[in-house]
Amino acid sequence: MKSKSRAKNGIFVHPSAFVDKPSLVGEGTQIWHFSHIMKGSKIGKNCKLGQNVVVHGTAVIGNNVKIQNNVSVYDAVTLEDYVFCGPSCVFTNIINPRSAIPRNADRFYKRTLIKKGATIGANATIVCGVTIGNFAFIGAGAVVTKDIPDYALAYGNPARAKGWVCECGDKINFSKGKALCQACKKKYRLSKGFVTAA
Repeated sequence: MKSKSRAKNGIFVHPSAFVDKPSLVGEGTQIWHFSHIMKGSKIGKNCKLGQNVVVHGTAVIGNNVKIQNNVSVYDAVTLEDYVFCGPSCVFTNIINPRSAIPRNADRFYKRTLIKKGATIGANATIVCGVTIGNFAFIGAGAVVTKDIPDYALAYGNPARAKGWVCECGDKINFSKGKALCQACKKKYRLSKGFVTAA
């Protein structure tokens, strides 16, 4: 006999998923097949966690975050509001792991911050200790080893900023320090390598 999905306070949890207590899960969030939300986790409102997602105890996930299948959000990783994590993207939290030398304590973790609206493509790897800027776009399969600025389009191994993207996700091109998104008509300025919304 199939077990029933659990829905309480507007939170949906698939019967095959585990949500350890105590943990904070916001209203409207959906947690799908075989996922594990560990004790102490903080997940905001209206998030969607796909199949086989693991969220560790000191991870922080904002509102309206979408995490596709097979992603582990480890301790010391923060995903701000509206972050998108593509299928099988990888986070790390220890820079020098060894099987024979356990480093599973807070003092070994390097903080990773994914800022508001950023996208991480499928199979990308985010090496711990970096910050990915607001609305940045990390291409599929990229290996991020350094900070990525706001609105940057970054890809490759190691990932490099090779263009710019709008908040809507379309690529933007600058002329004389100004850009207009052809899709949503939002305006931007580029100065000294930094992009701001006009």
